[in-house]
Amino acid sequence: QVQLVESGGGLVQPGGSLRLSCAASGFSFSTNTMSWYRQAPGKEREMVAVITTIAGSTIYADSVKGRFTISRDNVRNTVYLQMNSLKPEDTAVYYCYVRLWSTGYWGQGTQVTVSS
Repeated sequence: QVQLVESGGGLVQPGGSLRLSCAASGFSFSTNTMSWYRQAPGKEREMVAVITTIAGSTIYADSVKGRFTISRDNVRNTVYLQMNSLKPEDTAVYYCYVRLWSTGYWGQGTQVTVSS
């Protein structure tokens, strides 16, 4: 079955960096667009970054442009989110997401807390 397993979250000071990973299995990873979303307390889940398949085109939310980088390794079936210059407002649970035909799949999420 489809599995998305995130890792790499944690507590970091403002201005710091983290790299999130999402290990995927149960589907053809290299032929599917992958995304990162996040949900802060009391807020709706929002798209953070998207990466397409072979070409690897990317899309970012305005709030993270220039600070976050999404990438993928189609050999390891893993998508990454490199987060630099972190701000307190980046605090959220970060989720990996893939849509296969008409069904969306989410990982369990990984907590990122940016605080001094």
